[in-house]
Order: sequence, then structure tokens, then C-alpha cells
Amino acid sequence: MERQPEFRKGRGAITNPAGRFEHARSVAVDDGWSAPEKAPDVATEVRIDSSRTIIARNRSPDVPFEQSINPYKGCEHGCVYCFARPTHAYLDLSPGLDFETKIFHKPNAAELLIEELAHPRYRCKTIAMGTNTDPYQPVERELEVTRRVLEVLHACRHPVSIVTKGALIDRDIELLAAMARDGLASVMISITTLDANLKRTLEPRATAPATRLRLVAELREAGIPTGVLMAPLIPGINDDEIEDIVGASATAGAQSIGYVLLRLPHEVRDIFVAWLMQHAPLKAKRVLALMRELHGGREYDSTFGTRQTGTGPYAELIEQRFAKAKRRSRIGTNPKGELRTDLFVPPHPAGQLALL
Repeated sequence: MERQPEFRKGRGAITNPAGRFEHARSVAVDDGWSAPEKAPDVATEVRIDSSRTIIARNRSPDVPFEQSINPYKGCEHGCVYCFARPTHAYLDLSPGLDFETKIFHKPNAAELLIEELAHPRYRCKTIAMGTNTDPYQPVERELEVTRRVLEVLHACRHPVSIVTKGALIDRDIELLAAMARDGLASVMISITTLDANLKRTLEPRATAPATRLRLVAELREAGIPTGVLMAPLIPGINDDEIEDIVGASATAGAQSIGYVLLRLPHEVRDIFVAWLMQHAPLKAKRVLALMRELHGGREYDSTFGTRQTGTGPYAELIEQRFAKAKRRSRIGTNPKGELRTDLFVPPHPAGQLALL
């Protein structure tokens, strides 16, 4: 009999399935003779990523950025729903526990960035951070990869937009405020739930909901354009919090709020279902039924333009509830103003150290 997956405190994924590119797969089997044992803790390993470039280009027509920087591969926050989990399969690792316990960092990210910004053909466009994995996940406190990238962008007067749920961003408020005064920085704080108990299993090592609201207030007080992203909105799990999250975000000073529907690409589907069966078994059937309703009978549809919002009556109801809550709270949808690109000053590769 196949052994059932076991919950590990402080980790989001309950399973560690093989990536879709692996040829061999293993299955844990319970022969009925062994006494049940507590699932062993899995320590976080930090490894070096040997990428030769740092700026990634985006061609997806339904995301509001053309280029991004991800200082890390994998994310220790352990958000079970993370649509970036399947990227670990390209490293011959599992999108499950491996994604949140085997973290890759780019120690030469700042130097690579200087090199790319100095290229004669480079054209300044806002760089997004936090679009794949969180730039302020726990390992950033020691490694400071994100900090060094921001210092380069600040020195070059280059615009940056950040999405995060990490409290460590408060370390960089002074730097971001200096950039914001010149129209070069904006931040979106991701708030999935206001329920601390739900947060502990859904995104176990991420910052507490109350702390994220405090971050919104601190960033706004520092003069940094700041919004909130309810991401993901999970039907049957946190959709009952729409009005509360919009209201709390407005009270904290957020200038905008948006939402992104739960996405279940590749291995994420089975990882999320395992979480459902462990933590919300009585809701599992309804959650998956609602996902199919939102995607024309499938649990996930990757079609640009609708993959983040869904279609049909339930999608329209969600949109109407958000619109009504925003009107009541007098909060917008888009970040206030566009970031400036006309102030960009390319670095000089020969004087890299002088720049920093």
C-alpha cells in the first residue's frame, strides 16, 4: 500500500514528487509492519546558481512588465500554491519539498547587472522583482543579493517594482524611499489571508498577515508608492476574505489592490491537492469544482488574459465583489503613476567598484 504523505511543521508541500523531466520515479510503500513515524524535518540547503545573465525578458501579454530579476531560485516561504514551483524541475529537483528547501542564489547578481545595464544596446525599462520567487525570503537576511541589486539600480537611477510578502523589505525602506522620490520605485505587498492559522499551513515561513499590513503603512509613510496584491485568490479557501482584505489594505494606506486567481500548472496541481486533503479535506471537492467552473471544465487553463482571473459566472462574481469593496474603501486598482525611465545613467564596466 502506498504510504500517505505526512505534514512537516514549517513546510508547505507535503509531498516531494519527481519533476516532469525525470525518467525514474519512486513511491513510498507501507508494508503494514512498521510503526508509523513522524516525518523527519528537512533542513534548508543554500546552493550557488551559476547563471551568466541576471535580467529575464518576459513575452507574456497579460503581465505588466517586460523584464525582471529573480535573485533566488526556489523559495523558503513554502507557499504551497506557488506557480513557480515547476521551475525546480529544470534543475532535476522536485517542485515539492525541494523547491522550498533547496534554494539557489546568485552571488554575482550585482556584477552581472552592471554588465547588462552597461551594454550599448540596453534600453531602460522598469525591472520587476518578486515575480517568480520572493526577493525577501529568509536567506536574503544573510546573503543580501537583493540589497546589492537595488544598490546598483539606485546608483544607475533605474526604475524597479517589487512584489513581496517578506518583512525584510523594511531593511531597505530608506534606499527605496530615495528612489521613490525620483519616481524610480514602487512596491506591492502580497496578502493572501488575514487568518494567521490559515497562513501557517498555506505559506508557513512567510510573514504574518498583521506584519504585512504594518509594512504597507511603513512603506507609505516613507513616501513609497505601495499597493496590495491578493495572490492567489483560492475559491473556497480565502475568497470569503475579499472585503476584509480590501478594507484592511485601505486602512493601512495602500494606494491600490488587485487579485490573481490560483493557478495550478504542471506539478502544482498535485502538490496543492495533497495540501487540501491534509488541511481542508471537507472543502477539497468544492475547491476543485470551483476551479473547474472558473476554467471551462478544467482545473487550470493557461490561456493568456483569463488564466489569472478565470471566466464564467463565478469569475464575474469575484470581479464584482472586488469592485464594490474598492469603491467602498476608496482604493484604486493600479499603482499610482508610472515609474520614470528618463533618468537612467548607464554604468561604466571599467569602473564597476566605483559605482558601488
